Amino acid sequence: MRIAFDVSPLSHERTGVNNYIRGSLAGLGEVAGERGHDVVAFAPTSFAGRRAIAEAVAGIDVELRLIPLPGAHVWRTAWSALGHPPAERWLGTVDVLHFSDWMYPPQRSGVRATTVHDLVPLHHPEWTTGRTQSMHRRKYLNAAGTCDVIFANSSFTAADVAATLSFPRDRVIVAHPGIGEHFHTDGAKADLGKPYVLTVATLEPRKNLDTLVDAFELLAGEGLLLAVAGGRGWGPEPKLDRPDVVRLGRIDDDELARLYRGAAAVVYPSRFEGFGMPVTEAMACGAPVVASAHPSLDEASGDAALRADPESPAAIAASIREAIGRRDELVARGLAHARSFSWRRVGETFLAGYERFA
Repeated sequence: MRIAFDVSPLSHERTGVNNYIRGSLAGLGEVAGERGHDVVAFAPTSFAGRRAIAEAVAGIDVELRLIPLPGAHVWRTAWSALGHPPAERWLGTVDVLHFSDWMYPPQRSGVRATTVHDLVPLHHPEWTTGRTQSMHRRKYLNAAGTCDVIFANSSFTAADVAATLSFPRDRVIVAHPGIGEHFHTDGAKADLGKPYVLTVATLEPRKNLDTLVDAFELLAGEGLLLAVAGGRGWGPEPKLDRPDVVRLGRIDDDELARLYRGAAAVVYPSRFEGFGMPVTEAMACGAPVVASAHPSLDEASGDAALRADPESPAAIAASIREAIGRRDELVARGLAHARSFSWRRVGETFLAGYERFA
């Protein structure tokens, strides 16, 4: 098969969705290459985006087809809405077209596939920007129904897709995220001068950092820092300008792994996720984890994370104390749980899905 795989979002800074796209492409490229299939990573993108995508996919054995365009977002939107010309005019004959959140290109033939990471823009538009709402709503409401198969990053999201988009559940395939090669127990641990609790999140309302800061105030006097790793997002800034809160900004994977390894505990209090990749990354690095009790985090957490009501500072604070006290037990559980996730397995799942509907 010749598989066209949309990598347009890799033109922007790496977030959970982009890490999934990059990781799944790597897994797919590995498995497809072994079985004699060709993968073409494609994107209409800006000139700066072309450089960012090339850097993101460096080392992955796939063909790269990038068209730099001024105003690339407008072109992607128009291409999707007009339904012309077909992608084959640019890419040549393909047996599969797998598109991303940013566009839904027309195609003449072959398997049509996409990945849904979550349906937050439909359920909670107040937690997303206007641009995110418009892009994702168009895909969910107009394009998802044209697919032969939809991949979801969790069973929670798969069930949500089937119910919310009225899409047959037997054509939604679960492909849990893998864990990047940087995230393991071997290597240096970060030292912030005091024991610290780490959270990893873009600064936006859905990630619930204000409630976490309120929870941390209940731990005052226990000698802990709260370290916040994540880039600037949107909406009101969380209350991070206070004693014992260290704002680290966006960091690379090497430094993030060091932070996971050095943390007294990792806390992920998000109100709604598709999966929750920082949970399994932290476990793979040997950190005890406290995760939101929202059911969207059930599969990432397994039986290895402590769960807390994301709207209760007292519950989050109590779970942090418990996680630190039960460190050895939770670390052992987390390492065992993390071993069940790999990007190669995502590639195998994608390829099996394409073959099933070819």
